Amino acid sequence: MARKVVAEDVDAPGGEENPADQSVSRFLNRELSWLEYNARVLACAAEARRPMLERARFLAIFSRNLDEFFQIRVSGLREQLDAGVSGTGPDGMTPRAQLDAIRLRAQELVAAEMQLYEREVKPLLHSGGIRITDWQDLKASQRQELRGVFEERIFPVLTPLAVDPAHPFPYISDLSLNLAVVVRDSESGVRRFARVKVPPRLPRFLKLSGGRKFVPIEQVVAAHLDQLFPGVAIVEHHLFRVTRDADVEVEVDEADDLLVALESLLRDRKRSPAAVRLEVAASMSQRLRSMLLRELRLTPSDLYVIDGPLDLGGLWSLTELKRPKLKPKPWLGVTPPELGASMGASRDIFAALDAREVLVQHPYDRFATSVEALVDQAADDPDVLAIKQTLYRTSDEGEAPIVRSLIRAAESGKEVVALVELTARGDEEANIAWARTLERAGVHVVYGVVGLKTHAKTVLIVRREGDTIRRYCHVGTGNYNPATATLYEDVGLLSGDPTLASDIADLFNRLTGYANGNGYRRILVAPGVLRPRMLELIRQEGDAPDGRIVMKMNSLADPEIIDALYDASEAGTEIDLIVRGICCLRPGVKGLSERIRVRSIVGRFLEHSRIFRFGSDERGPRYYIGSADLMPRNLDGRVECVAPVTDPVLMLRLEEILSVNLADDVLAWELGPDGWRKVPTEVGLNAHQRLQELAEGRAHPA
Repeated sequence: MARKVVAEDVDAPGGEENPADQSVSRFLNRELSWLEYNARVLACAAEARRPMLERARFLAIFSRNLDEFFQIRVSGLREQLDAGVSGTGPDGMTPRAQLDAIRLRAQELVAAEMQLYEREVKPLLHSGGIRITDWQDLKASQRQELRGVFEERIFPVLTPLAVDPAHPFPYISDLSLNLAVVVRDSESGVRRFARVKVPPRLPRFLKLSGGRKFVPIEQVVAAHLDQLFPGVAIVEHHLFRVTRDADVEVEVDEADDLLVALESLLRDRKRSPAAVRLEVAASMSQRLRSMLLRELRLTPSDLYVIDGPLDLGGLWSLTELKRPKLKPKPWLGVTPPELGASMGASRDIFAALDAREVLVQHPYDRFATSVEALVDQAADDPDVLAIKQTLYRTSDEGEAPIVRSLIRAAESGKEVVALVELTARGDEEANIAWARTLERAGVHVVYGVVGLKTHAKTVLIVRREGDTIRRYCHVGTGNYNPATATLYEDVGLLSGDPTLASDIADLFNRLTGYANGNGYRRILVAPGVLRPRMLELIRQEGDAPDGRIVMKMNSLADPEIIDALYDASEAGTEIDLIVRGICCLRPGVKGLSERIRVRSIVGRFLEHSRIFRFGSDERGPRYYIGSADLMPRNLDGRVECVAPVTDPVLMLRLEEILSVNLADDVLAWELGPDGWRKVPTEVGLNAHQRLQELAEGRAHPA
């Protein structure tokens, strides 16, 4: 009998330990740690206190997260296996052991997802007036309505593909929904297989008149297969879905033009990447399953049988319905008071930064009236001579105000440099499009350092002020994307400090020219300075009699950093780690990590900022913010920028953010030696709500 899914279920004890015994390992497995993060996302969908459409949104996020995990991480492990790699990582697991453990845990989580959807989320949506209805449960009049929709909007874009000696097995595109159809010739009685792809550009859920009932599009297609295969009998049909390798590897040393090389690779990726997962409806026969596995060159261990609807990521479209009573109260953010316009005067961000540095935390501080406003003002200011900016993840064409500001600045004659990271995973095509648009406007577009992704989040503005030249900058933890700035929690420093701005100028010279060297005065840059400086800061706290470390980040996976934290812990340093996603450090182990505590905040906003605090209250702590997580790829394989925050007022602000995260007992989870547990609620402090209250208090003091 299937169990009822609650938060405790998806947080199965020991999920990271099965099947490989890691009890003696100092490190938790990276991939299994990520699956436990996604389990925490799923647990959010199980929380009854959340509005129903938010619970549906977490189901969609869980599903999309898992898709990307298979596209990137599982595909990488399969490549290692195919290449004969048999060695182990820091956690002691071989690629084969990791794939086996991933399969077990992923199956548990998907089963929990389906039960949660069918037993709780779907009925709740129905009670809220969003009825996801099966075709067989529709009235005759409703079926007639959808027949009209099928004939007018769906049928024209469908292409049934038969498989026989004259028609080879078709290419199944990545993450597409497909119907496996078996037809029988009425004269010969011969059975044939055919595939029908569900149109990806049409809504996943078709709305009936009245706006309360929604029918999955795949069911509407299935109900009209007779129109696609006239003259033959439809014997059976079943839904299936294929996940393919989506990682992009560009041989930059062999590419004369990185942009052209990447465009070609992306075209090839759409046609030929290897399949890594096959999802099929539970109704599909073993014969069809075996045939699909054979044609896709997969093994039975790559098969996932889904007892429910495939691809609950499609629920995202329903979460965008205008049903405010079914969603959390919107949060629009506040304008930081330092950047607000005074009565009767226009806002002058340069004047504000001339007075002091400003720390912003999105989405609590509005992106549009802070970072975006800085670049916008610079684009129109006749005294601004140059703007330089990194762009890692932008947004879809037409929805990137900062990029539009850069274009406007270039067209007005300013020197504008945009460092566009073409290989930002998942955003390659959008970044290529923006690179082309920026080039046409006269922006100097560069693609960073050969062999390294540029992940740093920086802006530099050069301005003429009387007889002098002044530089202003922004160093942040998040992308310059207005959409994600409303969903991702990030911090950023806006500054007119000459030394910091000079460092950022040197960084851009390194990225756009041939300068190499690490003669920075304040910023920590990877690769090069960041790793040894982080190790030094950790060791300094280990040597101090009152050592104290607090770190907030997305992921912690670097073995050298983890070992340094273990050493500091054993030397007496108290360490608190706030890690949203992957954590390969095993806390609370006697003789290893007794003084290390790890927690994860998972809720309405995606925790994305990186904040590093070193030092006790008595000695005076040091604070850093920046783009880098503590992972080998960030410390050694990407250009990252981490900056100190030295203004006492802003240091108190960072301390406040960390303190709120450490006090949360509503959204927080704690990692023990054997797995994650939800923090018991005692005070009822919700970090996201508390940070909203603090932002309101700053903007509108009593």
